[in-house]
Amino acid sequence: MTERIIVVGAGVAGATAAKTLRAEGFTGEIVLVGAERGLPYRRPMVSKELLAGTAEERRTLLEPADSWRSLEVDLLLGRGVDAVDVDAKRVRFAGGESLGYDRLLLATGARAKSLPGPQRNVHTLRGAADVAPLREAIIAGGSLLIVGAGLVGCEVAATARGLGVRVAIVHAGPAPLDRIAPPAVGDYYRNLHADNGVEIHDEVVLDRLDGIETGVTALARDGRNWSAAAALIAIGSAPDTALASVAGLAVGNGILVDEHYRTSAPDVFAAGDVANRFDPELGAYERDEHWNGAQAQGAAAARSMLGKTPARPDVSWGWSTQYGRNLQFAGRWQPGDDFVVRGSVDSGEFAVLALRDGRLAGAVALARPADLRAARPLIARRAVLDPTRAADVSVPLADAVASDDDLAADRA
Repeated sequence: MTERIIVVGAGVAGATAAKTLRAEGFTGEIVLVGAERGLPYRRPMVSKELLAGTAEERRTLLEPADSWRSLEVDLLLGRGVDAVDVDAKRVRFAGGESLGYDRLLLATGARAKSLPGPQRNVHTLRGAADVAPLREAIIAGGSLLIVGAGLVGCEVAATARGLGVRVAIVHAGPAPLDRIAPPAVGDYYRNLHADNGVEIHDEVVLDRLDGIETGVTALARDGRNWSAAAALIAIGSAPDTALASVAGLAVGNGILVDEHYRTSAPDVFAAGDVANRFDPELGAYERDEHWNGAQAQGAAAARSMLGKTPARPDVSWGWSTQYGRNLQFAGRWQPGDDFVVRGSVDSGEFAVLALRDGRLAGAVALARPADLRAARPLIARRAVLDPTRAADVSVPLADAVASDDDLAADRA
C-alpha cells in the first residue's frame, strides 16, 4: 500500500517539508493542507511589498503551481482541519470528511495576538488576507496608530509612510525592536522613524483601545491618548496549538517536540512557529519564530519523518527592511551581555556583537552583511572573541576569535 504523509499548514515550514520529502526520495503520497486559498507564499512580504502594492505575484510564491504538480504534491488549499485522531491516524476536515495518514506533520504556525475592546477599524497583520483590509483602511483614513514596535509594527510604519499615511507607534518596551536588537540599535531606529515622520512612544501601557466607526482612540494608564483612522495591533503572535491540544498532544508555548521534531504521539511531528523544540545541548525547549528558522525546521522534520537524523538547527537569524535599509540579526542578546560595536551605530553602518561570558551569543548588523555572515557560525560554536580585535573593522570578524585560555587569563 502506498504511504501517505499529510502536512497541515502550507507556510514555509510545511511547504519546505513537502519539497524536502521528495528531494530525500519519498515516493508515497504527499498531501499539503493550507487554510489559506492561495498558493504557498513568502510571508515576510506581507508587511512590506504586499502592503505597499509593489509585489509581483510570481515573486510572492514559494513555488508556481506547475512545480507543485511536478513534485506530485496534492495541494488542499482553503481547507480547515478540525481534528486529528492520533489513534486512528486520521485528520478530519471542516465539513466532516477525513483522510488517513501514515505520518503527519503539524506546521500550523502562529496567530496574531489581539487586544480586548471594540474592534471596528482595528486590524492585525499575519497573512495575505489581512493586507487588503488594512491597506484600504489606512489609505482611506490617512492615519494609522500602531500598537507594538517589533518587526511587524516598524515595517508597517515604514510601508505606510511610503503610502503617504500619518503614522504613530506606541509600545510597552523601552526601545523599538527590543526583542531582536540592543538599546543602542533601538535608539537608532527610533531616530530613523522620526526622520521619516513617525513618532515612537516607548513604555506605553494602554488602558483601553476603542475602535468605532469614525476611527480609533488609545488611552494610556498615565493619561496620554492617541487617535487615528485605523489601528494595527502588532504585539506579537502565539503558537496555534488548538489542533494539537484537541488531539491530546503535549503542548507548552507551542507543540512540544524532541530534537527530531517528534511530538508526544507516534508518527506525528511538528515544525515551524508552532513547534517548541527540545535542544539537548541547552537542556531546554526553544521556539524559533523567524522565516529562516521555519524553513530549516521544515526540512529537518521531513528528514526525521523518513527516519533520517536531521541536521542540528542553524543559529536563529532574520532580517528587516525599513526605509530601504536592511537590518540583519542572528542569535539572541540579553540585558546582561557585553556589547562590542564594529563601525558606528550613529552612522547607520554597524555590527553590534553581544558577548556573554566572553562568547558570541548574538549579533545585529546594518550595512555590514559580511559581519553578520561571519557571526552566525561563531555564535553556533560559542566562540570566544577578543573584544578589542572584534571592535576593529580592519580585522575580519573571524580573525577576532580568542582561545579559552585567553578568556581565562582575562578573568584572572
